[in-house]
Formats: sequence, C-alpha cells, structure tokens
Amino acid sequence: MRIYFLSYKPAILKLNGLYVGGIDLFERHIEIDISDSVLAEIVPGENLQPVNFFINEKLLFEPPAFMDVYLMDGEALIYIREYGNKNVALNVINQTRFCGNLITVFAQGGVFASIEGGEYSLLPLSSKFYGARFEEKTLAGIPVLAVWGGNALMIVSDKGKRIFLNEVESAEFGDRLEVTVAFETCTAAKANCAYGYDGEQLSLLSSKTVETCPPERNVLHFAFFESVVTCGDYARYLDDELKAKAGVLKNYLGEFVSVTVPTEKFYAEHGDIRAAGLVYPKAANLFEVKYFSVDLNGDKISNVYPVE
Repeated sequence: MRIYFLSYKPAILKLNGLYVGGIDLFERHIEIDISDSVLAEIVPGENLQPVNFFINEKLLFEPPAFMDVYLMDGEALIYIREYGNKNVALNVINQTRFCGNLITVFAQGGVFASIEGGEYSLLPLSSKFYGARFEEKTLAGIPVLAVWGGNALMIVSDKGKRIFLNEVESAEFGDRLEVTVAFETCTAAKANCAYGYDGEQLSLLSSKTVETCPPERNVLHFAFFESVVTCGDYARYLDDELKAKAGVLKNYLGEFVSVTVPTEKFYAEHGDIRAAGLVYPKAANLFEVKYFSVDLNGDKISNVYPVE
C-alpha cells in the first residue's frame, strides 16, 4: 500500500528503527505492506516530542489523536498535526480577571486556557496562543473577553464560557459580531459572517462567501468544488442546463469538508482528467477521499460524476 507522510513541522521518519528521510508539508510516500505492522517513528526538531505508532489495519480505522488519516483508493495519507513539547514545566503566558472569572492561558506540553469562575473549564488551544493577549469588548451590550493568538480568536462570555473559537482575518464587536474568515482556496475566498448574541451563545445571522481571485481555466473544477464546500456562489461555474440542478448537485456531492489534489498514482491510472478529491469525515481523525471529475462546456461545467 502506498502511504504518504505529512508533518506540520519538519521531522525525520524512521521505519522499524531505520532512517527513511525527512518529512514536512510536502507529500512524500513509501510502499508498505500493512500486514507487516511496521513501526513508524517521527522525530521533529524544536525540542518537540517524537511520536511513534504501528502502520497496520488498526491505524486505518482508529488513528491516534495526534494525527489525521486520509483513506484514498488503495492509498493512505498520514498527517502529523500535533507534537508534545519536552518542556512540561508550567509557563503562564497571560492571565486576567474578567467579570468574576480568572482566565489563564498557559503552556505545559501544549497550550491551554483555564477559566475559573462559577464553573471551571480547561480548554486546549493551538500553538498560535503562545503569544495570547486579552481585550475586553462589548457584544450586544454584554461584556465579553476576546483572547487573541495571532489571527486566532477565542471569545469568553461574562459567565466564563467559550462562545467562539476560530481563525479570523478581522473581527468587529458591536450590536453583533462580524468576522471575516479567509479560506485556503484557489480563488482566495473569504466568508463575511455576522452573529447575534443573546448572552448565552452566538447564532449565525448571515454569511456570504466572496471569491477575490478569478480562477484559471485549468483549475476551474477545483474552484467549483471549493465554492461548494465554502458555501459560495458555486452555481456560477455551471452551464445553463446544470445550473437548474444546482441544489440537487450539492446534495449529490454530500457533506465533504475540503478539496484536495489527486495523487500521482491517481493520474497514472486515470490520465490527466479534470478531477478533484473530496474529503469526507468517517470517524475521529479519519477521513475518506472520493474523486469526482467534471466535463466542460466552454468555460462552464456541464457534468459532474464520480471517478470509478
């Protein structure tokens, strides 16, 4: 079976104790017989903890929490998205009191937020919050605390509950919360979202996805599938006949969460067709990639179908 390896940090890969090579955010692969239950060890730099696991059938059904596994046609991709830190000493990054709550962002092997008030909660955060800063805001006339970690935003209510956590390009507080979220798409799409707040939770009032960069013809099919998953105006990519079935088409494609480029093996077997991989959740940290292709009528899509 062809196994691809990705790591969010540069690392080296060992299989059964032997050095194989370096891995990072560029896909690298090796052929492995998963019935042999090969022991993999991935060692990052920056004083991070290595991870190790067996590459076998169990891994393809129950991946550990520090990785995502993507199942493709006769292939699998392992993405290491989390490493522990060897320094497990407690390090308080930032701390504040807000509406009777004590909010502490600290590092201890990872980054966490501790919220102590009427209740207690401990929330894991991304490494972006290593430089956490606080801003007291008012939302719908109610005080809230904005916790920033780079472009990542967590909002804590006056009752000490997390009501929002996402990466945003911008955020405006007032009668409602307005955020702009950037997507990693070939059209550099952005979602402008507005949320109402009742003092307990946020509710989505409106959302509009804007594509800021027109796609080249050779990536038109990727732009279409990305427009579907980001709730953009995907119907504009369809010819007149297929546009009438746009709603049915969205249901036909199902609940996929991202779009990926087909692998080298896929193109070797199917040729250079206009296809994209649609990523569907299967279980915790486990995803299945299904390939769909399109036909073009000029610069418009006239047909969408699965690749057999």
